Amino acid sequence: MKAAIIVFPGTNREQDMGLALQAVTGHAPHMMWHKDSTLPNCDLIVLPGGFSYGDYLRCGAMAAHSPIMRDVIARAKSGTRLLAVCNGFQMLVETGLVPGALLRNASLHFICKQVHLRVESNASPFTSSFKAGDVIHVPVAHGEGNYFADADTIKRMEDKDQIAFRYCNENGVVDESANPNGSQSNIAGVFNDTKTILGMMPHPEDSVTMPAKKYDGRKIFESLVGSLS
Repeated sequence: MKAAIIVFPGTNREQDMGLALQAVTGHAPHMMWHKDSTLPNCDLIVLPGGFSYGDYLRCGAMAAHSPIMRDVIARAKSGTRLLAVCNGFQMLVETGLVPGALLRNASLHFICKQVHLRVESNASPFTSSFKAGDVIHVPVAHGEGNYFADADTIKRMEDKDQIAFRYCNENGVVDESANPNGSQSNIAGVFNDTKTILGMMPHPEDSVTMPAKKYDGRKIFESLVGSLS
């Protein structure tokens, strides 16, 4: 699997993502600067976490208009897999490739801790190695990860199986106490309507290799490899 990671000013998780991809695929991904205009031939595009442009304007808003994003959007619309994590997820909603918006955490504090996620759908290239209902353990690190969409949009997404992950407790129970940031319906990750794009706030790349306590994020990358073999 050939992958390309887009690097923006303020990105700080591109190395973690690169190590995770190399560990699973055996190949180092291309690192593409945001001012590049064209992507190489690739099977997966990644918008990694960080603080693009310092997040001084609405999270991801400036990054979503970087020169490389024209090709990213075109490739994603044509079916190339696109994984967007944390700040990358914020960019993703700014492009309109997935529904919703990301707001300040309900606590108004930056959150950095391990969380549990329930896999809501395994009918995607990103989650096929899981079973629906599986509980995984991954870290979060964000200040604006509060996912919001209106009730009609949430209903349409649920009907189309576009909810990828929900925050839950260790037993898979989805409730307010397991919600770290106030996200509507405990949503932690969503697909586009064809499930070729995944946006998520937690960091699966940090649950792939040492020194992670668990390696639950690895299955996301293994799913991608399997979907392309």
